[in-house]
Amino acid sequence: MENSKTKIVLGVIGADCHAVGNKILNYAFTAAGCEVINLGVLVSQEEFVNAAIETNAKAILVASLYGHGEIDCRGLRDRCQEAGLGDILLYLGGNLVVGKADFTLVKKKFMDMGYDKVYAPGTLPDEVIDDLKNDLSKRGILM
Repeated sequence: MENSKTKIVLGVIGADCHAVGNKILNYAFTAAGCEVINLGVLVSQEEFVNAAIETNAKAILVASLYGHGEIDCRGLRDRCQEAGLGDILLYLGGNLVVGKADFTLVKKKFMDMGYDKVYAPGTLPDEVIDDLKNDLSKRGILM
């Protein structure tokens, strides 16, 4: 068990500059007891991976709101594995595709890319926090 707060990396991937949800998630995870390394908006996959390595983060939380999540998020699990972070928790949420789509299919697409959890638009932070607590506890880490 760690004595310090659980570190998580948070950011909005790719060319996406939507900042409001990022600020809400930062506040919610900080209030839940995490140390949030908030990379902000316009974050590359490399920046997510480097921040996780530098801080010994237990999870990477990726947001994408402008609909190009499939392009921006493909390959992040592979980058994590190449950097020695193969077992880091990868969460993704937001408006991940352009237009209306069956979220069950969208979720499957991203889960197949290696994400541990995929959230629909409008998911409340409490659901994500509960999932993170549960996933971390399965690894013997308290949040």
